[in-house]
Order: sequence, then C-alpha cells, then structure tokens
Amino acid sequence: MVIAPVSLTIWLLWATVGWIDGVVLPLVPDRFNPEQYTGINLRGVGVVFFLIFTVLVGWIAKGIIGRSLVSFAEGLVDRMPVVRSIYSGIKQVSETVFAQSERSFEKACLIQYPRRGIWAIGFISTVAKGEVSERAETGGRLFGVFVPTTPNPTSGFLLFFPEEDVIELDMSIEEAAKLVISAGLVYPNGKDPTTPPT
Repeated sequence: MVIAPVSLTIWLLWATVGWIDGVVLPLVPDRFNPEQYTGINLRGVGVVFFLIFTVLVGWIAKGIIGRSLVSFAEGLVDRMPVVRSIYSGIKQVSETVFAQSERSFEKACLIQYPRRGIWAIGFISTVAKGEVSERAETGGRLFGVFVPTTPNPTSGFLLFFPEEDVIELDMSIEEAAKLVISAGLVYPNGKDPTTPPT
C-alpha cells in the first residue's frame, strides 16, 4: 500500500519524461543538445526544450502578428473539408481541457439515475440556458449534471435534471471524485458510511 503508489508514480513520471525526450530531442539541433558536450544523456532536457518552445509560441500568438497568423491559418484550415473537421474537434477538446477555473464544476450532488430509487453521484456543471431550458417540459430551472463513470471519471453522461431532483452535497468536488474513482471505497475524511453524521 505504501510502495506501490510511490513506485508507480515515479515510474509513470520517468516514462513520460523519457517519451517527451524521445520525441523532442531529435528535433533539437546538435549544437543546442547538452549531450554533445557532456557525453551524458540527461533525462528531462527534452521537457525543458518543450516548455521553452510552448512559452515562446504562446507569447508570439498573443501578439498582434501572432493573432493575425493564427487567424490566417485557421482560415486556410476552414477551406479543407476533412482537415477542418479534425482541427475543430481537437480545438474544442483542447479548449474544454484547458478551460479556466470559472468553467469548472460547481458542486457535487446526488441524483436518481438511471431510474428512480437508484442514486448516483454527479457534478453540477451549469444551469441550463437557451433552447435546452426553453424546450424542456419543466416549470423551474434545469441543472446540467455530469455523471461520471467508475473508475474513469473523465467519461460519463451529461444529463439535465429539474432543480428539485438534484440534492447538493456538502463534500467537495475532489472528495466526490475520490469516491467515484475508488468505486465507493474511499469516503470523505475516511468516515464510515454506515455511521450517521455528527
């Protein structure tokens, strides 16, 4: 229980750094590669080059010239039928993954899903607006609730529930996520679920 998580974390980080090095270092000119001068393959040099490159690209893209170049490139991509679909899909996923904190889930909640009498943990994402809110046959507000799957909470379902059918929980988003990932084995603050709250 102690060694396995630490060992797997170290191994995963080591393997990820090695993979990035393997992809990035062949693209770096020899005169900038420290291995040419030290004779030692320093793990992590590729990660450093990748971070520097990412910062430079972001800095350039924020400027006027960079923005115009990005707009021009996106205009070209929009004219290519297959490439346009792939690019727009990847862009939407990237914007969702790297969205700012104000777009994060608001609260953990309990909802009855997939039928009444069966309870599931969900995350309130937003209050439904626009056509979804107007066309739904309900008199009150609708909450958009993301219901994650176990043990991989990155996949799941987006469902819309009437406000009265959503029970907000006191536990934090992180605690609810641990509960989902552990398949109900890890409860908030290590409490026994059979013990009533104090």
